[in-house]
Amino acid sequence: MDDNKNPFEEQENAETEGIESIDEQSENQNADTDETNEDEQSKEDNADTKYEELNNKYIRLAADFDNFRKRTASEKEELSKYTTVELLKKITSSLDTFDRAQDSLKEIDDVAKVKEGWEVAYKQLKDTLSKIGLVEIDALGSVFNPNEHEAITQVETDEYEPDCVAVVAQKGYKYQDKVVRAALVGVAKNKENE
Repeated sequence: MDDNKNPFEEQENAETEGIESIDEQSENQNADTDETNEDEQSKEDNADTKYEELNNKYIRLAADFDNFRKRTASEKEELSKYTTVELLKKITSSLDTFDRAQDSLKEIDDVAKVKEGWEVAYKQLKDTLSKIGLVEIDALGSVFNPNEHEAITQVETDEYEPDCVAVVAQKGYKYQDKVVRAALVGVAKNKENE
């Protein structure tokens, strides 16, 4: 060892070099952390931007759907009004026939002519309703069907099989496949032996 050299100086130099080395490492780590923070910040910004875009699309889609729903409801209401008007136009021609028959009753004394006029008006009304799609449920003699018939009584009879319609108290009607009004019927049952 050199006597002129200060051993403490060497140690100081080594420590200083070590500190400089630690400072450099710390700076490198800070630089890496800054880069990582910048990457994370960039990712967060991208995520926020995508979120805003998707949120805006969702809001527009919800508004479009609401407009579609309102437009469809409006069109449905308009179609219903149109259908009702067309139905009433067809029925009014039958009403005209009844009006003419009513006027002719004032001048006619012959019951046969009144009957004939009534039958013409009734047939025209039934034809009009049939063209629209309203049909009478053919109940008499058919097997009781709770979807088309409403039983109001049981009738003892040998004329019809049990559980068949023996009496029609009120006619039933269907529009296409939907029952508008069920027929009020009496259902046959076997006569009890006395």
